[in-house]
Amino acid sequence: YTGYTKDLEERLGRHQRGSVPSTRERRPLELETYFAFSSENQDRNFEKYLKTGSGRAVMNKRFFKRD
Repeated sequence: YTGYTKDLEERLGRHQRGSVPSTRERRPLELETYFAFSSENQDRNFEKYLKTGSGRAVMNKRFFKRD
């Protein structure tokens, strides 16, 4: 899941409780990585980038655990 929030604990709680349809069937969830930005504009731009093909490739190569 890739998304934006101003309150990470509250947002993760909503996902864990099953309040978010897109992640309901994948519970329990584990937070692997998060990024904090000083401006909402930076945050939104980075989220938008991560949802592109090249952004997903970078995310999978650099940010996620490998077994």
